[in-house]
Amino acid sequence: MIALLGFVTVCTAVILITKNKMQPVPALILIPVITCIAGGFGPQLSKFIVKGILEVAPMGTMFIFATLFFGIIIDAGTVDPIIKKIFKIVGRDPVKIVLATGILAMMVHLDGNGAVTFLITVPAMLPLYDAVGMRRTTLATVIALSAGLMNTEPWAGTAQRCMVALKLTTDQLWVPLIIPFVVGAISILLIDYKLALDEKKRLASLPNYQAHLESAATTELIYEVSEEKQKTARPKCFWFNVILVLSLIGVLVSGKISPVVAFMVALTLVLMVNYPDVNEQKERMNAHAKNALLMSGIVFATGALVGVMSGTGMIPAMAQVLVNIIPNEFSRYLAVFVGIISMPLSLLFDPSSFYFGVLPVIAEAGKSFGIPAAEIARAAFLGQMNMGFPISPLTGGTFLLVALAGVGLGEHQLKTFPYAFLVTIIMLVVSIAIGAISI
Repeated sequence: MIALLGFVTVCTAVILITKNKMQPVPALILIPVITCIAGGFGPQLSKFIVKGILEVAPMGTMFIFATLFFGIIIDAGTVDPIIKKIFKIVGRDPVKIVLATGILAMMVHLDGNGAVTFLITVPAMLPLYDAVGMRRTTLATVIALSAGLMNTEPWAGTAQRCMVALKLTTDQLWVPLIIPFVVGAISILLIDYKLALDEKKRLASLPNYQAHLESAATTELIYEVSEEKQKTARPKCFWFNVILVLSLIGVLVSGKISPVVAFMVALTLVLMVNYPDVNEQKERMNAHAKNALLMSGIVFATGALVGVMSGTGMIPAMAQVLVNIIPNEFSRYLAVFVGIISMPLSLLFDPSSFYFGVLPVIAEAGKSFGIPAAEIARAAFLGQMNMGFPISPLTGGTFLLVALAGVGLGEHQLKTFPYAFLVTIIMLVVSIAIGAISI
């Protein structure tokens, strides 16, 4: 009965969210409340939810300060000089243009926000692609691959969901995957190089290729900064901001200081140095408060889901059902199987549904087979709404990307899916080789 109630809770929340019938926050709160009462646990409902909220509080708080910090770093124009330098180096060579696009997207995605990445990189590079005669689908694919990899940052939404759902720390989830991520970045740049050579070969075969070259030669490569951004830019603080970001990343990787404390201190420093005026500080905080509260609200709402499902015993009961179904000879490969299907599952599950509804059940089943929950999490984290997010129809970022690039969703998915899946598998193999995922 408890297992059935758990599956009803998960499936109902997943369907309502994926079908866009309810937003994640009300779905993640209301559904477990209803099933908890229906299961006869009404008197304990408050205790379950409060306990769940307390467990996710550090993660939710960290996300608030992380979103504010990186938003202000971008407001201060920290990435603009780097982008301009890349533009000067690129020239009109398709190979350099594609590689610069990939690197630029990785840099801009520092704040973990796909929409910001697409809004900056696509308009910046699209005129050049058009002038040279390069395909817009190549632009969309290159940006998608870079954004997908960088979406694995420990302060981004998927990492937060994954760590909250399974009660993991950055050191447990993310640090063991640093080498696979580095290999993934190299793989993406190699794919970018291959796509660039394809473009160069295609352009060379065109009868009017010389005209394309002449057209490109008349296109001035400039990265324009809007007047609004110029008002908030603080070029004199560039090196301070760069050192602060690098120091923060080093602290997060070391695991010596709590991430929420690190981001709180970093936010304080970046505000005081870049915007010493109190009113300016208030304006910058207000500018990013919406994004910070929106995602942290989802994190805290999941506290209700996780608290109810754990307190009522739904998760272990559901896991036991899966244990009884999975053949013993297959059990040792559960994490590998999750890693293989993680990226394609981005087409079926949005991040909240997967990480808060599906992953905890799989992880609990894995424990029965002696597989640590952290390894299941790492396997899923490689692809699910990371490498898979820029092609998923369940996120607004994908539609923003294809709209800005002027390509069809199906066309974009058809070209990008094989490469995104390949990078996911490469990172999975590396993870197995270094022991981050065992078999």
